[in-house]
Amino acid sequence: MSLDRLKLVHWIAAHVMPHEPTVRAWLSRSLVSKADVDDLIQEAYCRLSAVQSIEAIARPDGYFFQIVRNLLREQLRRAQLVRIDASAALEDLPMGDEAPSPERVTSAREEWTRVQAAMATLPPRCRQILQMRKIDGLSQRDIAARLGVSESIVENDAVKGMRLIMQHMGQGPKHPRSQRKGGGIDRSKLRR
Repeated sequence: MSLDRLKLVHWIAAHVMPHEPTVRAWLSRSLVSKADVDDLIQEAYCRLSAVQSIEAIARPDGYFFQIVRNLLREQLRRAQLVRIDASAALEDLPMGDEAPSPERVTSAREEWTRVQAAMATLPPRCRQILQMRKIDGLSQRDIAARLGVSESIVENDAVKGMRLIMQHMGQGPKHPRSQRKGGGIDRSKLRR
């Protein structure tokens, strides 16, 4: 690999890749299928790898977003049926300043790792329901139908799972009973 190619690879890793989660999230909100999201991101990296000089690129994040936007426009133009909401969402793609900083991306990745660790400690059904509800985006009704349980069970397990995750991450009460009237004061310690 030539020195210029190696420099380009390091530049992409340092200045473009941290913005990939933001672009993926935007594409997902734009109702682009997961397979198409992967294809668009891959094609964007292919186009970036063909760049002859990175010195002229003042805003790598904006450049990356624009490549993906252009690829999506090309894809929509080629499609016989264009979804109105997908083409309108092109205007919502963040450009440069709205993208998170590398520190924010790193922080979000660390937080996601903590959430995954917390989810691993959940009872199996709670974990499965939270996965289906919060990550897969299924409705309470769809989850109940798939699992063969009532919607109230789905709701209760989702609430229980979220409470346990918050406790695991140190953001919730350790003991729900401590939130009663009296502010959770242990009255036995007040008596002498």
